[in-house]
Amino acid sequence: MSGVLEQLAEVLEARKQADPGSSYVAGLYAKGLDAILKKVGEEATETVMAAKDGVPEKIVYETADLWFHTLVLLAHQGLGPEDVLNELQRRFGLSGLEEKASRKDR
Repeated sequence: MSGVLEQLAEVLEARKQADPGSSYVAGLYAKGLDAILKKVGEEATETVMAAKDGVPEKIVYETADLWFHTLVLLAHQGLGPEDVLNELQRRFGLSGLEEKASRKDR
């Protein structure tokens, strides 16, 4: 796993025990799943808008926000970036059509 993702996952896990007033992430956790999902949706929309603008720096900035909030969601659900990386690894080497067809079996 990427060092940055691993470090961030550790911080996000630690924030679960933090006072909601002491940390943005702890505050999100305290507000619950719906607040986290709302942030993921907002960040996804901002990422799409940045891509439409076509400014590379904005795309990277907004994608970082989206990834961050998605990592918060994963941590809230007891998951981590390694779970997503493992799934991507599982799919590696499959054509998109093969992977999509395999979903019918799930």
